[in-house]
Amino acid sequence: MIRIQLKPRNQWQQKVEELGFGFHSTEGTYWDESAAYIFKLKEIEAIEKATNTLWEMCLEAVQYVIDKKLYRQFAIPDYIIPYIESSWNNDVPSIYGRFDLGYANGKIKLLEFNADTPTSLYEAGIIQWFWLQDFDAKKDQFNSIHEKLIAYWSNLKPYLNAGLLHFACVKDSLEDLTNTEYLRDCAIQAGLNTKLIFIEELGWDLDNELFVDIENTPISNIFKLYPWEWLVHEEFGQNIIKDKNHICWIEPAWKMILSNKAILEVLWQLYPNHEYLLNTSYTSNGMNTYVKKPLLSREGANITIVNDHKIIEESQGEYGEEGFVYQEYMNLENDFGQVALIGSWIIGGEAAGIGIRESKSKITDNTSRFIPHYIEH
Repeated sequence: MIRIQLKPRNQWQQKVEELGFGFHSTEGTYWDESAAYIFKLKEIEAIEKATNTLWEMCLEAVQYVIDKKLYRQFAIPDYIIPYIESSWNNDVPSIYGRFDLGYANGKIKLLEFNADTPTSLYEAGIIQWFWLQDFDAKKDQFNSIHEKLIAYWSNLKPYLNAGLLHFACVKDSLEDLTNTEYLRDCAIQAGLNTKLIFIEELGWDLDNELFVDIENTPISNIFKLYPWEWLVHEEFGQNIIKDKNHICWIEPAWKMILSNKAILEVLWQLYPNHEYLLNTSYTSNGMNTYVKKPLLSREGANITIVNDHKIIEESQGEYGEEGFVYQEYMNLENDFGQVALIGSWIIGGEAAGIGIRESKSKITDNTSRFIPHYIEH
């Protein structure tokens, strides 16, 4: 994994905007093609193997949490537990997730799993692929995201209820809208009938006890780019267990377990000293160098990095009320003074490609840049 510096394409902003990528420079440069990462094929194969293995480990961990009733460790409300278990026992399907991996000195380690509402999908699946065609179309990339999304939406048809597949995200986020519309486009290409709504437009028909959209169309299936932990803690979310239409939610409710950083502690207990895991517990547990992470947080908020008992970096935010985990620290800073994190996508249960986020900060947040990659055979 080597970083090289490059000259950006002429009028690259126009090129990515023509692809529907409008947030390339939000709060500074986000899409950054002044650099790229080069991987050897054996490195890509190692990442692919790690991603598939971690997915299988995560499924085992979900079963363990359910069997042992560990919901309190995840701060999951009691009322939604039977619904979570039902979604798991009925094999309600999952489309995707993104493992955030550290890769240094030949070692691959799981930092966390964005299992419920991961973004940067469009950048990874489409934008960096078209960049590669302009840079050198003869080169390859670890990127079958687009093909796997279309194929898996097609595979999901028998699992869905009759009726439309709604796609929902918050109204005021261009990033969320872009990722949601991309997923919807893949579903359309797979032959599904879809409709876009904003999460704020999701309504409840009190008389018939079912969810409806803004035009009062009953909702049978819905993909929501909106966190489960927000939904189930809102009064409106309690209608989920009353819903007589039995909506097929994507991502499914059992993903609430995997999107919570308490899963990192469970994985370590199930697979101690595993080659892909970092020591993680609910206390610092004798560690003098670690990362303190809230069970529920987003975009790098409320993270504290401690080295030899001293705080070397921390971020602010509104998370942490539910508790924290303490994870062994992995130094990812390279020779360019950059910290690169690999987002490895799992789609339909298979490794599908990667995207790289980079920052001078040790904490990856919403200001970290997206850097393309290619494979050097």
